[in-house]
Amino acid sequence: MTGAAAENAATDVPAGLTVTVDGEPLAFAPGQTLAAALVASGRVAWRTTRGGRRPRGVFCGIGVCYDCLVTVDGRRGQRACLVQARAGMAVTTGEGDDG
Repeated sequence: MTGAAAENAATDVPAGLTVTVDGEPLAFAPGQTLAAALVASGRVAWRTTRGGRRPRGVFCGIGVCYDCLVTVDGRRGQRACLVQARAGMAVTTGEGDDG
């Protein structure tokens, strides 16, 4: 999402609903998954494959493909498309690109 769509998504978020992604605040709307919040902010990829270093983000959106893995509050291997965003969460991206 880019341009006006991303700007509109950001204005629809109530104040105070943020998670921290790689040390930066990310606003989200009530009921959004982490993947939805990332995509709404304009991020379509947040990790790379181990072998080919190919970008990955949300693909299936239903937890089957495991392309959207992130670390949430220290727990690795969380599927961003299934984890509902909660205020105060600490999310680290880049999972899978370390080996």
